[in-house]
Amino acid sequence: MKYLLLIVALFFTVSGAAEQAFEIPRSSVIKLTDQQSKLSYPVFIKLPRSYSRNKDKTYPVVYLLDGSYAFQVASGATRFAMNSGAMDEAILVAIGYSQGSKGSSSRVRDYTPSKVNDWQLETGKAAQHIAFIADVVFEHIKANYRINPKQRTLVGNSLGGLFAAHVLFTQPNMFESYIIGSPSVWFDNERILSQSITTAKQEVRVYLSVGSKETPEFGEGQDMLAGAKKLADKIKQSDNNQLQLAFSITQGAKHSTAFPTTLIQGLDWLYAK
Repeated sequence: MKYLLLIVALFFTVSGAAEQAFEIPRSSVIKLTDQQSKLSYPVFIKLPRSYSRNKDKTYPVVYLLDGSYAFQVASGATRFAMNSGAMDEAILVAIGYSQGSKGSSSRVRDYTPSKVNDWQLETGKAAQHIAFIADVVFEHIKANYRINPKQRTLVGNSLGGLFAAHVLFTQPNMFESYIIGSPSVWFDNERILSQSITTAKQEVRVYLSVGSKETPEFGEGQDMLAGAKKLADKIKQSDNNQLQLAFSITQGAKHSTAFPTTLIQGLDWLYAK
């Protein structure tokens, strides 16, 4: 009977442990408010493994859009590379969607550079979101963490990729580097392609990637592959010699699967030792 009770106790102990929620190590979630719109955004932060013991060290910061999705991908994808020393450690900061809004409405509003009247959702607030990142998110991270302000990377995918391209064209030195995945170049009749590119004062590195199957032929609503190629050509043809571009096509990847590869390959290109 004693052995039976012991087995039952172990079963419930193991079962209870299995039901515990998994937490990302060294991570936290805060709330920051855009002073223009008064909207609040969750911001997910993960510190490098060496952060607590290297008191004098400063770290690059990787800023990610679509935070609730991208934060989990980035945390898992960079764990081995950063912990093993194959990649420079960086602080991950992922900006989520405004509280009280559905994810689609928040991202369509915040990531699109121009207003399109025939859309059901609000569009065209990218400039306001850029100001929120610069004035609120940057300042909070700078005040609370040991960062290298000259090493900032912006990661955006799909509409977030469109947003990242817009930041690159209008305020290129807001970030030192960009990872642009499967950008929604098609938005507003490819208006991003007619946008002028502001001259960068310091070198900017851009990793642009798209999946080979991101086309209507493979069931996509838009030809993301053609759009990414056009965006790459626009950057290459720019007379701004401060822009360093790496363009990659991920074979076999669709729009729903391309981002994790884009992210880790882009970070490897930027931060590999």
